[in-house]
Amino acid sequence: MEASTSTSPSPVTTSPKEQTEAGNYFVANYPPFSFWSQEQAPMIPEILERPAPVDLPLGLYFHIPFCRKRCHFCYFRVYTDKNANEIRAYLDAAAVEMDRYANSPYQQGRKPQFVYFGGGTPSYLSVEQLRELTDRMKSYLPWDEAEEVAFEAEPGTLTEKKLEAIRDIGVTRLSLGIEAFDDHILEVNGRAHRSKEAFRAIEFAKTLGFQQINIDLIAGMMDETEDNWKRCVETAIAQEPDCVTIYQMEIPYNTTIYKEMQASGKVSAPVANWPTTRAWVNYAFEQFEKAGYTVNSTCNVVKNPATTKFVYRDSLWSGSDLLALGVASFGHLAGVHYQNHADIGPYMMMVDEGRLPIYRAYQTNAEERLIREFVLRLKLGQVSISHYQEKYGVDVTERFAGHLGHLKSEGFLTIEGDTIKLNRDGLLQVDWLLHGFFLEKHRSARYT
Repeated sequence: MEASTSTSPSPVTTSPKEQTEAGNYFVANYPPFSFWSQEQAPMIPEILERPAPVDLPLGLYFHIPFCRKRCHFCYFRVYTDKNANEIRAYLDAAAVEMDRYANSPYQQGRKPQFVYFGGGTPSYLSVEQLRELTDRMKSYLPWDEAEEVAFEAEPGTLTEKKLEAIRDIGVTRLSLGIEAFDDHILEVNGRAHRSKEAFRAIEFAKTLGFQQINIDLIAGMMDETEDNWKRCVETAIAQEPDCVTIYQMEIPYNTTIYKEMQASGKVSAPVANWPTTRAWVNYAFEQFEKAGYTVNSTCNVVKNPATTKFVYRDSLWSGSDLLALGVASFGHLAGVHYQNHADIGPYMMMVDEGRLPIYRAYQTNAEERLIREFVLRLKLGQVSISHYQEKYGVDVTERFAGHLGHLKSEGFLTIEGDTIKLNRDGLLQVDWLLHGFFLEKHRSARYT
């Protein structure tokens, strides 16, 4: 099906804010979540009755919502008060949910191309819980042919024994949520771990033969200074990870920091402003490049681009199916986005009643799928014009002529031959720039 080639809406002004105010600015999907509705949730059970697609890649996401402590900047669905029996009951419910998907006509004969364990803190689970969970998952949807099995971990929950178990269940990409190497910064921002645990986790992981070890950093957290950030970057380079993900600090609405802002009547968040945060990420990029790394997206640097892949990211951004399991998880089947219920009580109740625990959904049309893939892949720094012509029958230079021309005149990107390419300045603030490609009705949405 061809996407619409109607005239692009008039260009929007590209003027990123200076101060960091509350809100979700990171573009993770399209159309925005606030347009998803409960009325469309029944579409997923209908899709599951269809025959299995032949050439559409399948991913599997599992949400483990348990943490030792809630970070002050965290906006994900997490619980810090659940005991072992409650955790086991949750894992049992998720297994029932997976069984229902696995036995549907739509899933017959399909194996995951990639698997992703997110949270929360997947590494919060005990070794026994991890092994029991993944054994059950593999019995429903075997991932022996998966190209990537990614697993998020909090350093303070890791021992050598647990890391061995994580490796043994088939994890290929271990992502360590380090965020910073300074104990004061970690404490002020509500992180549960400290630098000693981070160094120990990296050291253990390196000895165990993971295909990829990623560390996460956040630029612009509360009490961060330029000198401290430079030390953080230097320390990260010295660890020689396979890849590093560097986020720019933002304050979504349902965080502890935002609640404190509301209580005190403040508009600007107590974190670095946007120009400072971008400058710090740029500094990190430059230092990693000097150390032999390559910048391959708005937030990633990799040591060896030939061997370090991002299967989850690249497949999902290209429109693969994503089977989402667990409370509050986001999925995508046959062009329909969906999210499970965001609270553990209703989630488990729906599973117990024999229903899929889907809370809201959104059926995309061809034009929205084009926009989604274009804006998300532009976060990689460059896109191929011919790719969209071949896949969607659309010349994106014509479809998005207005906003592309605006960004080009502002000095954020170039168009040469088959390539639309962001420069470093454009890459560092790409989430601001992408809104101009949205359909006009989606531009003013509050991202929730």
